[in-house]
Order: sequence, then C-alpha cells, then structure tokens
Amino acid sequence: MDEKKLQAELQHHVRTSLLPLFNRYRLDYSDLESVLKWKPIVLIIGNYSSGKSTFINELIGQNIQRTGQAPTDDSFTILTTHGREDGEKEVPGSTLVNDETLPFGRFKSFGEQFIAHFRLKKVDVPFLENMALIDSPGMLDAVTEKDRGYDYLAVLGEFAKLADLVVLMFDPHKAGTISETYTAIRSTLPDTAGEDRIVFVMSRIDECDNLSDLVRSYGTLCWNLSQMTGRKDIPTIYVTYAPGEAEPSEILSVWREEREQLKKKVLSAPGFRVNHILQDIDRQVNELLLVCEAMCTFSSMGRTILARVGKFTLVAGLAAFFLTGPILKGLTGVPDESLISALVQGTVSTRHLLLPLTGVAVVCFLSWLWFTRWSVPRLVRQCLAHKAGLVNLDSSYKKNLWSKVEGKVDSLLSRARLSDLGGAHYRNLGKIKRFLARELQDYYSKIR
Repeated sequence: MDEKKLQAELQHHVRTSLLPLFNRYRLDYSDLESVLKWKPIVLIIGNYSSGKSTFINELIGQNIQRTGQAPTDDSFTILTTHGREDGEKEVPGSTLVNDETLPFGRFKSFGEQFIAHFRLKKVDVPFLENMALIDSPGMLDAVTEKDRGYDYLAVLGEFAKLADLVVLMFDPHKAGTISETYTAIRSTLPDTAGEDRIVFVMSRIDECDNLSDLVRSYGTLCWNLSQMTGRKDIPTIYVTYAPGEAEPSEILSVWREEREQLKKKVLSAPGFRVNHILQDIDRQVNELLLVCEAMCTFSSMGRTILARVGKFTLVAGLAAFFLTGPILKGLTGVPDESLISALVQGTVSTRHLLLPLTGVAVVCFLSWLWFTRWSVPRLVRQCLAHKAGLVNLDSSYKKNLWSKVEGKVDSLLSRARLSDLGGAHYRNLGKIKRFLARELQDYYSKIR
C-alpha cells in the first residue's frame, strides 16, 4: 500500500476512533496529531563543531548551511521543498508555528525568542520532496535557559518526537563531554524518541593526526556514551568525514564505505515513517489503556460498595416500612393505628401508608448521603493512595508507561463523579483493546 495513503488513512482513523477517548481521559493527543500531519523528518544534532552543517551540505549537494569551527548558526533550520507557490526561499518561524497544515503549532509555547531562531529554507533537491532535514544550534557547555532565551533541551525533545531519525554527531576533540549533550542523551532523547531512531556519529576523523589518535578518540567516545546512557552495551557509532575538506589518506579510505552507509541510512528515513507512526500510536494507545483500566477498576470497586449499600438500604427500608408506625406510636402515641394493626384488622387505607413510606424515604436518603459523602470519597482516597494497584503492571514496558500517566490517573480520580461508576469505562476499555488487538495489527500487516 502507498505510504502516503496509508498515513492519511491512519490519520483519519485515529482521529475518528481514538480522539474522543483521548479527550475523555484528558490525555494529550497533540503528539500523535503532529506526527501524522507532515512528511518524514531527520533531526541532526551535536555540539557546535561536530560537522552537522558540513554533513547536511554534502547530502544536499549545495552549500546551504554555514560551516566553521566556532558556532555559526543559532537557529533550528528546516530544509525541504516546502511546496509553496509563491516561490519564497525562506519561511520565518512565526509563519511555521501558525500554519495548521504543519506540525509546529505547539512550538509557539516556547516564546518569541525561540520563534525568532526557527525557520524553514526551501531547497530544490529531489529527495527533499519526501522528507525534511532539521539542522540545530550546536550544543554548548554550561548554557542556561536564560542564556539562549528559551528552553533549548525542551525544544530539542519536541523535535525528537517528530523525527523519524535523530543523528547525533560528535567531533574527535570533544567526544561526548558537552554538558547539553550529556543531558540530551541521558534524559531528553530517551523520553522523546525510541532508541532505534538515534544514530551516533563521530565525524571529522580527517583531523586525527594518525590511526592511534583516531582509536583514542573513538575509545573516549565509547566510554563517555556508556556513562551517559547508563548501559554497558555501546550503540553502533558511525565514523565519517567530509570528503570535500579532507586530504586523501589511507585512514580515510578505510571509512569511505561506512560514510556511504550513513548517508544511505539518512536518505532512507521516509521508509521508517509509517512504522514509527504505528509505534507512536501503539505506545500512546497503551498509555490510554492503562488510564482507562485504572478507571475501570475504580468503577468496579465503587459498584461493589454501591451494591452493599443497596442491600443494606433494602433491608433497612423494609424494616422502616413496617416498623416506623409502631415505633412512633410507642414514643409519641401517633398514629392512632399503625400499618401492621390495619393489616391485621383489614382496614388498610392510604393514610396508613404515609408514615411507612416516609420512613423508607428517610432510609434511602440517609443511605444515599452515606454513599456519596462518605463511601465514595473514602474509595477515592484509597485509590489515590494505591494507584498502582488499580492496573496490572506485569512488565517493565507497562511500568514505564505507568510512570508517564500516573499523574493523569491522579487527576481523574480527584475529579471522579458518580457517573464514573457506570459502564462507560468498560465500553471504552473494550474499544481500546479491540483497536490494539485488531485494527493496529492490520496496519502493521500492511507495511510488512
């Protein structure tokens, strides 16, 4: 099936089937909506001298981005064929964040300082008709939000959510020692992009004096990555250089094929698009499933309490129906004849039912008051204290998802109403399970 048609079909299906459920459980749907909106994206990040712009220029075949040893570009720049009829070569950030056809509306929240450093360059290169490259400002040491004027790492995280491939570049002289790089690898990227979407690259190896110098830099980068990722296993690290700027040497000839492999991987990003969309849908719908499951458990517990209160009300109501008259007669001498006496004598009339029915009404009212003002609030407090017990966290995957949505469950429980004790949550849970088990799997089968 054509990938663009499949993406459009997914967008329509998710919006019609799942958007009402995301809204019902107050989950943010904007991530999915943004991913479904536009073309495949490759995000290129790294410290300021890691060769990002040089690599982009080589891919495009034009000197589009400025290059240099010092910081030369402080903007997030999208490079693509934008498809605008007016032929403009550069689109400012203020236009990008206000264009509803683009996935950048949420970036408006980062403020004017970011928008002033955000732009799109229209590049007439065939492969950019079906994808976009994003060049980013170089990562620096000891940079605070105040220094940039916006939260750089938060912006980076939002772009990583949209990206189908994140290329993280290092140079041999600063192999992973930049402060912002550490935070990005340790926290930002794991929270926003899957590990399969991140490509690690050590560039500018032509600046190594000899093979020993290259091996030393590569080893340093491996060590730093193990510290930043917190894992013993080292991810694959591509080694590359800029052929237009490097002097031919025996060292570079060994890595020529790997440089070509890296370029092919970047250019094949459109092929990852639908699969990554399905992964994002899978993850976010499973988050939705956990929230709905928690509310189902709360609903079930509430109905169990309601059933107990109902049984008590039935027994107490029957007792009140027959005993209200005799008790009042014994205490006050009123009424002259109770319902039981009237039944025995066969003289029952409407006036004999007045006090018994009043007694039943009082019992029902007190039971309802007990249930709504005591039992349900007490249940809410118990559930808030033991939220993890509301769902089945039988895998590390579920535990990780739960850590992201636990706060949302907290909010929903705090606002719980009596209507939450109905069957709506169970019906919603059924819809979500059917989507994951059938409809989503059908889409996976279409791309295999």
